[in-house]
Amino acid sequence: MQVFDIEKMKTFSTEKMKKVKMFDSEHMFCDLYCFESGQSQKTHLHEGEDKIYYVLEGEGLFRIGDEEICVRHGSATMAKAGVIHGVINQSRNRLVVLVFMAPKPVH
Repeated sequence: MQVFDIEKMKTFSTEKMKKVKMFDSEHMFCDLYCFESGQSQKTHLHEGEDKIYYVLEGEGLFRIGDEEICVRHGSATMAKAGVIHGVINQSRNRLVVLVFMAPKPVH
């Protein structure tokens, strides 16, 4: 069994947002996204996967589709497959987000 100490996994770079891989399988993945102040995740989309963002630390401006909203520590949001999404850390503090992504089930 894999067990991760998230506090020890947090990794930051002055150059760009850092992605830290946690879990990865053919069914899903779970990463830690670590943003310094002013860093962002470029808006993009995934045709076949839904993505959940759970804010562990700080707050960020999340764009999902045509909406932008500040999501704070302890809150989560989701980008459905095919919907453009991205994150900006506009605060002065660090932003740490737990990210889950999985393909849509085939029925």
